[in-house]
Amino acid sequence: ALQDTDNLKGDEQLEGLKIVNDHEFTVDLSQSDSAFATKLGYSGFYPMPESFYKDPKAFGESPVSDGPYKFDSWDHDKEIKLVKNPDYKGNRKVNNGGVTFKIYTDANAAYADVQAGNLDVMDTVPSADSKTFESDSSVVPYNKAGSVIQTFTIPSDLEHWKTSTEEGQLRRQALSMAIDRQAICDKVLNGLGTPAVEFTSPKTPGYSDSLKGNENLKYNKKKAKELWEKANAISPWTSDDKLTFSYNADGGAKPIFEAVVNSVKNTLDIDVTTNPVPTFQEFRNDVTGRKMTGAFRTGWQPDYPSPENYLYQLYSSDAADGNGSNDGDYKNSEFDDLCSKAAAAQTTDEANKLYQQAQEILLNDLPAIPLYYSNANGVAASGVKNFVMNWQNVPVYNEISKS
Repeated sequence: ALQDTDNLKGDEQLEGLKIVNDHEFTVDLSQSDSAFATKLGYSGFYPMPESFYKDPKAFGESPVSDGPYKFDSWDHDKEIKLVKNPDYKGNRKVNNGGVTFKIYTDANAAYADVQAGNLDVMDTVPSADSKTFESDSSVVPYNKAGSVIQTFTIPSDLEHWKTSTEEGQLRRQALSMAIDRQAICDKVLNGLGTPAVEFTSPKTPGYSDSLKGNENLKYNKKKAKELWEKANAISPWTSDDKLTFSYNADGGAKPIFEAVVNSVKNTLDIDVTTNPVPTFQEFRNDVTGRKMTGAFRTGWQPDYPSPENYLYQLYSSDAADGNGSNDGDYKNSEFDDLCSKAAAAQTTDEANKLYQQAQEILLNDLPAIPLYYSNANGVAASGVKNFVMNWQNVPVYNEISKS
C-alpha cells in the first residue's frame, strides 16, 4: 500500500506491482529500463520495518537494520555503536565485530587521533594535511578518483556556443582543450582530484578511458587555437564578445574557476572572467530560472552505480526544459536513441557498451565540459587492514579489520 497519509486513505495499491509471496514481488514497467534493478538499491527505496510507520520518531532514535550491522547504542554528540548482525543473510562478509562512529566537531582533532591510533578510520582529510597525508608514516592513506564528477555547463542555445552547430562544437572543444586539468588537480586541489576523461566516473560500471573523442578533454594549446580559429571563420568572435564562468561563492570553487579562466586566457587570448554568485541557493535559482548567459558550475554525485544515472539523467531531451537535471537544455536525438537502446538492453554489458557510444556523442558536442573527478580520500591508523572506499566514496566498513 502507498504510505502518503496526507493525501491517501492508506489502502491504495501501486499500479504494476504484484505481490507473489512474502519474499517476492514483480513490477511491470511502462518502458524498458535495464538499470531498474540497480535503481532499487538507491537509499530512497530502502525497505522500512513496521516499527518505523508506528512511531517514526522512536525509530529515528533506535533504528532497525537488515544489513550486516545492527544498532546497539547512541550517545548523542559523542558516538553511535553498531554491532555485527547475527541475522544478516546477505552476501557481504563481515571481517569485524562491529563499528563505532565517533562524532567530532574538528577534523584536525580526528586526524590527530588516527595518527595516535585512537581512531581507526577517517573518511576525509583536513585541508591542512592534504599535501602531506600520503607521505605521513603514522597513517594509512587512501586517495583515488571517486564517483563525483565536477563539470561546467554552457547553455546549448547560447550564441557562438550552440551544440547543434559546427561553430558551437568547435568552440566547446577549443575551450575544453584550453584547460590544464592536471595542473588544477595538482596545484589547486593538492592532488585530491583526477582529470576527467569521460562523463561518468572510474567508480561507475562501464567506465572507459579510451572512448573516441576523449582527446577533447586533454590540454592541447596548439589544437585549441586551431579549433578556435576554425570557429572564427564560421562566425567571428569580436571584441564585444566575452565568456563568464559563474559559481557559488560559498562552496570553495573560487580557486578552481580562477585557474580555469587563467588557463583559457593564456591559451585563447579572449575576454573571459569569473562571475561569483554569493550563495548556492541564489546560484541554483539562476540556473533553474535559465538566467545564465555564460558558463556555470555543475557536477554530479550518483544516486546509484550506473552510467544511466550520469548520462540519461543529465543530458537526455527528457531531462531538459526544467523536467530534470539537464541544466543546459541539451538535445540530441541520436544520443536519446542510444540511451533508449541501452535501457532496452538484455544485459548490463550490452547496456554499458551502448552508453559508451552515447558518451562519444557527448565528447563531441560537450553540452557540459568535464573537469575532474573529486578524489575519495581518507586515512586509517597503522594496523588497520583492507581500508578502501566504495562507489559512494564511503569506507567499506565490513571489509575492515585490525591486526
